Amino acid sequence: MIEGDDVGWRAGPVPPGMPVVRVDGWLVDYAGRVLLHDHGDGIYRLPGGTPDGADTDVIATLRRHVLADARVTIAEAVHLGYEATGEPAQPKALISMVGRIGEILPCRDDAPGHRHARRLLTSLDAAPALLGRRAFGAQQAVAAALLAESRWDLPACSPLAFTTYAD
Repeated sequence: MIEGDDVGWRAGPVPPGMPVVRVDGWLVDYAGRVLLHDHGDGIYRLPGGTPDGADTDVIATLRRHVLADARVTIAEAVHLGYEATGEPAQPKALISMVGRIGEILPCRDDAPGHRHARRLLTSLDAAPALLGRRAFGAQQAVAAALLAESRWDLPACSPLAFTTYAD
């Protein structure tokens, strides 16, 4: 993490010239639950991954990783913010997006040596604690909830947003 005044998560676009090293998604379903990966070791993560040359933009990166790793389609996604990480002289961006889940497909374990993480659906207010994220994880969850409600009319604070596994 970069030390100084620019520490933390920013709710704006990535500055020009700052390389993007990861794109993660706060992906919300119809009941207002967010998708997390359960790696079975007590560690939960937001779905996402690293951009590659074939991706046309950060949404393409997120779609590719979420489909391959979580077997979930994204109906729509938008930029939420970024975290600057790395050396202060050469910071890199960890992008956060918020998206609307299109479809949760059946898992398949047909790739040799590739273990799929279990898919956990939980409320946006419970996610930061499960993720073990720094203080700005809660800020991201609140921003994701507000955007999901205003943009897609998803009930991000719904009593239906209970924790359950999709597998």
